[in-house]
Amino acid sequence: NGLVWVRGQPQDYDTWEKMGARGWGWRDLAPIFNRIEHFVDGDGSNGRGTEGPLKVTVVGDQNPLYDALFDAARAAGYPVNPDYNSLDQEGVVKTQASIYQGRRMSVAHCYLEPARRRSNLHIVTQAHVTQILLDGKRCTGVTYRRGSEQFTALAHETILCAGGVASPQLLELSGIGNPQILQQHGIDVKHALPAVGENFRDHLNARIVWRLKDPRVSYNHMARGLGAVTQMMKYVTTGTGFMSLPSAPMLAFLKTDPAMATPDVQMHLVPYSIKDPKTRKLQDFPSMTIACYQLRPESLGSIHIRSADPLAQPSIRFNFLSDPIDQRAMVDGFRMMRRIVATAAMDRYRDAEVSPGEHLQSDHDILEWIRANAHTAYHPMGTCRMGPGSDAVVDHKLRVHGLAGLRVADASIFPTMPSGNTNAPAIMVGEKAADILRASHALQKRIQGELEVA
Repeated sequence: NGLVWVRGQPQDYDTWEKMGARGWGWRDLAPIFNRIEHFVDGDGSNGRGTEGPLKVTVVGDQNPLYDALFDAARAAGYPVNPDYNSLDQEGVVKTQASIYQGRRMSVAHCYLEPARRRSNLHIVTQAHVTQILLDGKRCTGVTYRRGSEQFTALAHETILCAGGVASPQLLELSGIGNPQILQQHGIDVKHALPAVGENFRDHLNARIVWRLKDPRVSYNHMARGLGAVTQMMKYVTTGTGFMSLPSAPMLAFLKTDPAMATPDVQMHLVPYSIKDPKTRKLQDFPSMTIACYQLRPESLGSIHIRSADPLAQPSIRFNFLSDPIDQRAMVDGFRMMRRIVATAAMDRYRDAEVSPGEHLQSDHDILEWIRANAHTAYHPMGTCRMGPGSDAVVDHKLRVHGLAGLRVADASIFPTMPSGNTNAPAIMVGEKAADILRASHALQKRIQGELEVA
C-alpha cells in the first residue's frame, strides 16, 4: 500500500450498520481503530489510539512547496485540518502514515512478527491456496500448492483473507458462487451464492501534472545519479529523506458541493511526477502532481474467474464512471485541483500545466480525458459483501451465508467504500474478526460446559 493511514468517515460505518451489518457502526469500530494504532504525534486528547501495535506518524518532511499548497488551499476557500482521522475529515492536511523511523508498519511487522513463535501458529510461505474444501454445507479446510507439491490443511473453521480480488476467485474455484458462472467453467456447483464477485468498487485516480519553476522543491532529481545515492544513504543512516515518505506527503478531503455533509473527493499532493507508470521512472524536469478520486463511488463492477485454473488471473470488470454521480464528482474534483494551483500563493512555483494541458476546459472533454487516462488506485473491495440479504455473501459475523465453518475477513466484505485508502479499514476488519471469533469460542465453551453439567 501507499503507507497512507486513513480511517474513513464515521458516516461510512454507520451506513454499513443501517444496511444490516449489526455491530459495525462507528460507535463499535472507533474503539477497534484506537486499539490498532499508536498515533505517535498525538496525545490521545482527540480520541486517537496511543497504545496499539501499529505506529502512525505525521509526515515530517519539510518543503516550502507544502507551505505554498496550504496557503493556496486557504486562498481557494478550503480549510486546513490538523487531524483528518478525527471525527471531521474535511480539509487539506499533512499525511498520517503507517511509518515509524523510516520503516513500514505492516501487519506482518506489527502483528505477525511478535506472534510467530507461538506454539499454536504455523506459517506456510510460498503457498497458493487452490480450493476450499466442503463436506456438504460445512467447510473442512483448504488445499494449497507449494512448488510442485499439493497439500491439504483441515480445520474446524476456515477464515478467508485473500482480499477483494482473490477471495471471490477462491470461492468460485471451490464451487461457491453464481451457478451460471461456475457451470460456464466446468465447476460443480456446491453452494449457490450469486452475490460472490459482485458489488466490486475501486477508486479511480485522475492526475494533473504541473511543471515547476524551482527545481529545489521538486523531488524528481532525487531518483537519479548522485541524488539517488544521497537519498539512499540518508535513509539507511537516519531513516529519513525521500525514501521514507508515503506515496503522498499531503492530502485533501474536500466537498465538490458545499452543501454536502461530508467530503466526497480525496486528493494526493505530491512534489514529483511519474514519466512512465509501468517503470515508475520520474520526470526529467521539476514538477508536481495532484491526483484526485471520488471517495465513495457508485459505479459497480465485478470480479469472476475466467477459468477453472486456480493459477489463472480472474476477470476484473471495473465499470468506472458508469454512474452519473461519479462522473460529476470526478469532473468537479478535477476543476478543484486546478483552482488550488491557480491561486497567487502558487505563482512562485507554478510554471505550466503539462498534463493534460490547459486546452482541456469543457466538462465533456475533461470527462473523456479522465476515461482515457485515469487508473485504479488499487483499492478493490466489496466482492464478498457483508449484509443480511441475497445480495450479500457474509453476515455481520463474517460467516458465509448458508455454510458452516467458513468466514471471510478482508476488504471484500465492505458493503460500501470507506472514505479513503483501504489499508486501515482492512486491518480493522481483522481486529473485528478476532473479537467475533473470541466471542464465538467463548460461547461454545460455555454451552459445552452447561451440557456436561446437565
